[in-house]
Amino acid sequence: MKFDHIIIRYGEISTKKRNRKGFVDKMKAHIRWSLKDIEGVVLTANRERMYVLLNGVDHKPVIERLKGIFGIQSLSPAIKIERDLEVMKTAALYYLNQTSEEVSTFKITTKRADKDFPYNTDEINRALGGHLLRNTEDVKVDVKNPDLNLLVEVRREAVYMTGEIIQGAGGLPFGSSGKAMLMLSGGIDSPVAGFLSMKRGLDVEAIHFYSPPFTSERSKQKVIDLAGKLAEINGSMKVHIVPFTEIQLLIQKQIPENYSMTTTRRLMMRVADKIREKEEAMALITGESLGQVASQTMSSMFAINEVTNTPILRPLITMDKTEIIKIARELDTFEISNLPYEDCCTVFTPASPKTKPKREKVNYYESFVDFDSLIEKAVSETEILTIKPGQTFDNKEAMEDLF
Repeated sequence: MKFDHIIIRYGEISTKKRNRKGFVDKMKAHIRWSLKDIEGVVLTANRERMYVLLNGVDHKPVIERLKGIFGIQSLSPAIKIERDLEVMKTAALYYLNQTSEEVSTFKITTKRADKDFPYNTDEINRALGGHLLRNTEDVKVDVKNPDLNLLVEVRREAVYMTGEIIQGAGGLPFGSSGKAMLMLSGGIDSPVAGFLSMKRGLDVEAIHFYSPPFTSERSKQKVIDLAGKLAEINGSMKVHIVPFTEIQLLIQKQIPENYSMTTTRRLMMRVADKIREKEEAMALITGESLGQVASQTMSSMFAINEVTNTPILRPLITMDKTEIIKIARELDTFEISNLPYEDCCTVFTPASPKTKPKREKVNYYESFVDFDSLIEKAVSETEILTIKPGQTFDNKEAMEDLF
């Protein structure tokens, strides 16, 4: 005996009205992509739910893949059996033994759509419940708050059995909210910001600012590894590697030290906005958390935001560091981010950065410098990589080939 289908519940998508079909189609495409190498499975859908028909395939690896797909609220393995009470008993015990977590209490809930079935709902409940109690140890009935509510539906063509509810990733289907550009630094915060943005249905590409020789090849590898983790969500991640050395050296030379960080962030925003425009994206994403560092105070963000009218999404803005680290560990990016290879922001951090920079002052300092040509040059010389899950470049020669 095997489970023959998996029920997929939409969750938040169910609140959509006339545009629901677009969200469902996005999620359907992502599910098909996720299961493309599992032969035999078939996906069907109606307005309220989707169903994966297993056709003999083991349900566990299928569920593991489905659990990570945004837009899925929950999953339940289900089994279709013949209309025979003894077969129903066997199926109920099988279902109990196959649950992903240990079950200590259960209840049976029967719905008899076919009134001609020779047993009523109470008789079915007692028969199946008694069979489970006789054939298990330390398992009890709890009709109020059971670990497993085994749902039995008797129809004319067959009996359907389900009950375990496995939580999905939630959120909105990948790509359903448009495209945005993630400013991926290599630290702990920005990969988490990218993940949370993707959970809200954004198609995300990454921008990384690279300043050789002040930043090493290993710092670039960190970003590739982090992008590879994010690529596990949808199969690939495009990364734009921006040469930023000339701009940073000019900032260090021409801008007062306590304002150099503010100007650096403003120039990054200007470059990123140019790339966003080329890629036809609609927003920029940062890993900023309010008050975490000097460039992330309200005054700093107010001064930095001036250089663009593009929406800047900050998914982590109200989170503290422990919350961000918790998600990074779950995402498996924490250890990568902690590798001791500095990015261009940390290398050029001034000793006493301004925490309350003034727009008028930073504009005054920047008015003496022509950054426009360097911005255009950085955008034109940007390298674009498409990173696949697990893709690494472990030696210098491979890195040199890429860059």
